[in-house]
Amino acid sequence: MLKLFDSSLRLCVVPLSVATIWVTVTNQQDNSIYGMLKYSNILGLKYMVFVSALCAVYALVAVASSWVRYLILAYLMITSVSASMEIYSLAYNGAKNISWSEACSSYGRFCSKVKLAIILHVFTFCCFLVLAVISASRVFSVYDPPSVISIEMEEERG
Repeated sequence: MLKLFDSSLRLCVVPLSVATIWVTVTNQQDNSIYGMLKYSNILGLKYMVFVSALCAVYALVAVASSWVRYLILAYLMITSVSASMEIYSLAYNGAKNISWSEACSSYGRFCSKVKLAIILHVFTFCCFLVLAVISASRVFSVYDPPSVISIEMEEERG
């Protein structure tokens, strides 16, 4: 049962990652005052696309072989989610202390698509987080916990 759930999560990562990439890469909006805004103008969004592509490829490889581990991708997902959310927060709220005005009033459609891409990216992260927990559970199930007697013997020796 756990193996089926594990494989299902791996397979869910692929369309979520591809959808994140597609929504982000096709996102652009022109404004008569400020000009064209594309995902490629924002480094955090380019990073999110890169990590999403890496996750999709990794998930496909992981479906083919069960020896691949998930923890490093969970960490990469955390960094890309946080970078993307910071960019979205700056675009939505601005940063008045450094005179950075919000952009979402001028680029509303762009910000909406970024928000959708971040939501898809967070779902992908959740899949990898569950996969990391499953992987850790498998590792810890192989080893027996230390017994109380062996701990007491170590204390007597030390």
